Amino acid sequence: MSQSLRPYLSCVRNTLTAALSLSNFASQASERHNVPEIEARTSPELILNPLTVSRNQEERVLIEPSVNSVRGYDISFLITNFHTEEMLKHKLVDFIIQFMEEVDREISEMKLFLNARARFVAESFLAP
Repeated sequence: MSQSLRPYLSCVRNTLTAALSLSNFASQASERHNVPEIEARTSPELILNPLTVSRNQEERVLIEPSVNSVRGYDISFLITNFHTEEMLKHKLVDFIIQFMEEVDREISEMKLFLNARARFVAESFLAP
């Protein structure tokens, strides 16, 4: 794991741990319904301030918390209060962090492969 990735993932882990303090909250618009407020957006007062954690200009995580759900973007995980009631919160955070590590590792491998291939093509094209 690269040195710039470690503090970034640590910050994402701490932010997710704080944002996943979810509770069961019935819909204020319709009786006997429980919908993820971050998706429905029926009550603006239940949507918390979005948090952005940036590694650099191109890599960042947007965490949009509400009273009963959390989501992000590009690759989005919608986590509701039912998930945090049935599963351990630290295991959910560990899964997301491991997913981010794997994606970063695969992207790094793809960049290395692309550079090696470009070098090979350039050498074969420029060789007499």
